[in-house]
Amino acid sequence: MHGLLIWIARIAGIAGVLLCAVAFGARAANTWQVGGYPIGALLQAGVAGMLLACLAYLAYLAERPRA
Repeated sequence: MHGLLIWIARIAGIAGVLLCAVAFGARAANTWQVGGYPIGALLQAGVAGMLLACLAYLAYLAERPRA
């Protein structure tokens, strides 16, 4: 279970950061849509991914055995 939580945190965090970077790059290029999606939706999805990563890591920290 602990390994699964860590992998969820890693994958969601990387995906979130990449989506935010794409949204930022599109906005810097003065583009309002990427692949038919508005950049606001991409930014929200990126923030949601990073939030999921934080919550998964927090669950890992709460569930790990004490030394």
